[in-house]
Amino acid sequence: MGRKVTRVAFNVPEIPKKKNVAAYCRVSSGKDAMLHSLAAQVSYYSELIQSHGEWEYAGVYADEAKTGTKDTRENFVRLLSDCRAGKIDLILTKSISRFARNTVTLLETVRELKLMGVDVYFEEQNIHSMSTDGEFMLTILASYAQEESRSASENQKWRIKKNFEEGKPWSSTLLGYRNVDGRFEIVPEEAQTVRMIFDWYLEGLGATAIRDRLNAMGIKTRLGNQWNRSPILKLLRNYTYTGNLLQQRTYRENHITKKCIINQGEKPMYLAEGTHEAIIDMDTFNQVQEEIKRRAERYKSPEGKKCETYPFTGMVRCGCCGKNYVRSGTQSYRTWTCRTRRKEGLKHCDAEIIPEEELIRLTAEILSGEVTEDAVRDKITVIRAEKDRTLVFCFKNGKETVKQWREHETVHVCTEEQKRQISRKNSGRKRTEEQRRQQSERMKEYWKDREFPEEQRRRQSEQMKAYWNDREASEGHRQTVSRLMKEMRAKETGKGAQNDG
Repeated sequence: MGRKVTRVAFNVPEIPKKKNVAAYCRVSSGKDAMLHSLAAQVSYYSELIQSHGEWEYAGVYADEAKTGTKDTRENFVRLLSDCRAGKIDLILTKSISRFARNTVTLLETVRELKLMGVDVYFEEQNIHSMSTDGEFMLTILASYAQEESRSASENQKWRIKKNFEEGKPWSSTLLGYRNVDGRFEIVPEEAQTVRMIFDWYLEGLGATAIRDRLNAMGIKTRLGNQWNRSPILKLLRNYTYTGNLLQQRTYRENHITKKCIINQGEKPMYLAEGTHEAIIDMDTFNQVQEEIKRRAERYKSPEGKKCETYPFTGMVRCGCCGKNYVRSGTQSYRTWTCRTRRKEGLKHCDAEIIPEEELIRLTAEILSGEVTEDAVRDKITVIRAEKDRTLVFCFKNGKETVKQWREHETVHVCTEEQKRQISRKNSGRKRTEEQRRQQSERMKEYWKDREFPEEQRRRQSEQMKAYWNDREASEGHRQTVSRLMKEMRAKETGKGAQNDG
């Protein structure tokens, strides 16, 4: 009898794949109590996800002091980007209001995640977005959350308006003052700094020079930071230092966008006089305002000329300091430079200068078409300028594309004929004696009313002494100045000897 062999197949059970689970937390205030709450939420969700046997920990995304009505939350955007990349299957969040208070934003986000197969679980309401009645319940509850946000905003506006009508200050972070029981009280050390800034500006110093002097002296801002130009200009325009309050100079557009708008008559302003002790007298304040206007006239655009915008205006952001790039360069060679580097120098930001033709070339490759303002803004949220000539194009769909730009090469070669033409052109520019005399008269007239006061001469002398006593001053500069002085004295001595002879 022959041996019979039968092949038997065994069904091996599939091991269920673990879900990649993440959590999202948010607090709308930067106060210590709120930040403690945020830390507790992060800790709670980290332990919850990691203790679940069928879940793979994908991280906790948290935003500090961000409003739930905006869709510009940094870590919220990063969470959505990771979902689009397929890194997350389930999102845990405390409640609808923590995820988003704007009904439109919430529903759009949940629908997009649903199409990608990503479920969102709202713990407080016990709702899964992937369930059959999930979206219906979310619509109702999100509308309620948005209305709650509007109500809270209206209550806050009423309280602020009441303070305005009673002449109570709203801000509590003003250099030189502290808000004590609804009234400003002077802080002597800070008040002295305010007076110095006003005095220096009237002496002719600009915001940049004042900033450098304050930082060199080790004087900090109200919040303990280094000074920059913007707070100095705001301080110089602040009417509160005269002992009076002019309130509601700005207002919020609405409770959803929370955009700050300058009040140009749309809302009433409230003027309360003599509410607190003045740091700056009214005459000094008015002189400073007149000086600000006078200096602004020098840089005022011709009447009727509009400020031009370009496809990359406000779109290119520095990866070093976070400020926007601005257009610069000459008409023949346009570039884009970090605003910090352009205004404050390399010591504050060493970001690279990007040739405009390279920016246009790379953007055209990305968009596969003509580079126009509408085309750029319709698809790209921001272009991040990183080190090593790297540009990161961030798209509205959450994707990113990295490109490298090339340095613009320029070669300047002058032929012999061109050199002769330049020489002849320059020889015709030599001034006559009459032109020299007229220039001398104009300079005398210019300086006639601009003589330095004795106090300013003394300060300038002290500054020069401090410079020459500074060990960090360039040794080469010292040697050059010393050599020139010796040569000048030798010439004067030689002339004196000839006259004696």
